[in-house]
Amino acid sequence: MYLPLELPKASVLIAAKTYPLPSKSYDELVCTAGLLDGEKWIRIYPIPFRFLQDEQQYPKYSWIELSLQRNFKDFRPESYRPLLSDEKRIIITEKLDTANHWQRRKDLILKEVFTSMEELIGLARGVAKKSLGILKPKEIIDFVIEEDERNWKPEWLEQLKQQGLFEQSNVKKIIRKLPYKFYYKFYTEHDQKPRQMAIEDWEIGMLYWNCLHNNSGDETVAKQKVKQKYFDEFVKTKDIYLFVGTTLEHHHVSRNPFTIIGVFYPPKLQQLSLL
Repeated sequence: MYLPLELPKASVLIAAKTYPLPSKSYDELVCTAGLLDGEKWIRIYPIPFRFLQDEQQYPKYSWIELSLQRNFKDFRPESYRPLLSDEKRIIITEKLDTANHWQRRKDLILKEVFTSMEELIGLARGVAKKSLGILKPKEIIDFVIEEDERNWKPEWLEQLKQQGLFEQSNVKKIIRKLPYKFYYKFYTEHDQKPRQMAIEDWEIGMLYWNCLHNNSGDETVAKQKVKQKYFDEFVKTKDIYLFVGTTLEHHHVSRNPFTIIGVFYPPKLQQLSLL
């Protein structure tokens, strides 16, 4: 067994939060992934959306404490859900900021790093059913932006209303649907052609909305700003790793069931000159 069926007062270092995206079963609305005790990958869902808006909001690279149980609706071994009796007790115990904790983050997160996407796919299809991991691309060659549907599907919209996915205000307002999809195009070890994988990260979605707001609703400028951040800045100045995870729907059927659920971008180490 990958982990015990119940994890009372589990300590999890949060590494990734996905942008809300309804699944056909309507339960994988916000996926949170992290490292249990800083060691093993674990997926936590569903997390009620209100936890991401109120005083219990936890940023990435926070240590949180909550009680978990195995999610039996999901065959993926890393998948757990908050205990119903304890779902309101998410406690932030520590935050690892960037000022002093990049090395600590790296020590915790970079314990198992894959350099081959094919190796990860093989583990997902095999007995391990691995569905979370961290990937070090060999080379990132492009950042792609594609138009997407601007509104939630009607059946999803109704379910979002029932699930309470509203921004906290006096007027009910549903979380906005991103009108674009964002992708990295890259090579991993032994790849003969580049891969293109979607970035489903909460962070990139919020960056787009902030850029749109700061540039008077100009979508062209907002997209340029997002690309500048994720490609021009990150690729040139950061040591990029990708948090990747499968979706329940595509784990057994897709050629590559993984998407990018987060980007880990510590600064590149400066090499000392020998001259």
